[in-house]
Amino acid sequence: MTHNNPDLQKRHGSHDPSALRELFQVHYSGVCHTLFRLVQDKHLSQDLAQNVFIRVWEKRTDIQVHTSWGAYLNQMAIREGLAHLRKVKRIDVREEIPDRADPQTAEETLLHGDLNRHYQSALQTLPPQCRIVFQLSRQEGLTYPEIAREMGISSKTVENQMGKALRILREQLHDFLPE
Repeated sequence: MTHNNPDLQKRHGSHDPSALRELFQVHYSGVCHTLFRLVQDKHLSQDLAQNVFIRVWEKRTDIQVHTSWGAYLNQMAIREGLAHLRKVKRIDVREEIPDRADPQTAEETLLHGDLNRHYQSALQTLPPQCRIVFQLSRQEGLTYPEIAREMGISSKTVENQMGKALRILREQLHDFLPE
């Protein structure tokens, strides 16, 4: 069942609650572990894991698992964790902005804001796997072998995806980079 099980996928897609229960029993701890590595909080990782399984149930008719349920759920967990971290980061940044800033700080803030907008926009243009690899490496500080293990891909694939991400980001942010 940990591999791509067509029967389980069929049962899940046909609104069979026992299929979700089976997925949950087998994969919940792995999803929690993946999320804990991202958010470093046991209770939060459990809450986010529940969100993953809720989303699996809500999108049951659209889901097509081509690898294994474990890899698919791991990918969903990574996305859920990164979405949470982005949300928290936005809140933290807003809390740190001073009410009044001197002109030099205001100018720097505008320039930084412009760069950040372009950076976020450039990140969104990356293919999904490429973006996740980049974020896990640069924002979460994971090594290539750790990313490979978390995503269920080879270290060479991680290396290739990072190269692709850096190339695309360099192209899209060339106006902001020193010459």
